[in-house]
Amino acid sequence: MFGLVFLILFTPGVSEFLCTSSDLELSYTFCDSMAHDLMFNLTPCSIMNKPIWSLALTWIPRSDITFLKVVFKVWYNGAKALHWKEVLCSGVDDEYSVCGRLKGETVATAFDIKGARISFPKGNYYIVLQGFSDDSENNMIECLNLTMIVKQDPF
Repeated sequence: MFGLVFLILFTPGVSEFLCTSSDLELSYTFCDSMAHDLMFNLTPCSIMNKPIWSLALTWIPRSDITFLKVVFKVWYNGAKALHWKEVLCSGVDDEYSVCGRLKGETVATAFDIKGARISFPKGNYYIVLQGFSDDSENNMIECLNLTMIVKQDPF
């Protein structure tokens, strides 16, 4: 299966498909009313056989990235399933390529997401992914609302 590629200034509030297949559907909207420069490419578009997903991301940040805290929240069929926070960039010995990027500078990165660690039962997942340029979570620089519909159980 091939992932879909989106690149352009997206219209806020409009749901965009990231990918769709016989067992998975992923879509997203932005959390705020500003337009965004963002591109995703996800392959394969499947949860069967516990794949390793390859995600390519191209993004033009709206502020300098000297500090970056990511907050990841997941709800499964309406119940809170996960709340994870991680500081990715602190300004000292940062290991991620996004760290140190300047406002307006294009960030292009690719990484693998190992699905083999997670078994996704059939159902609806609502995911909020937020990026903050401060530890107090007051200055949000990016926010995505993702919807993941798993159409069949993996077993």
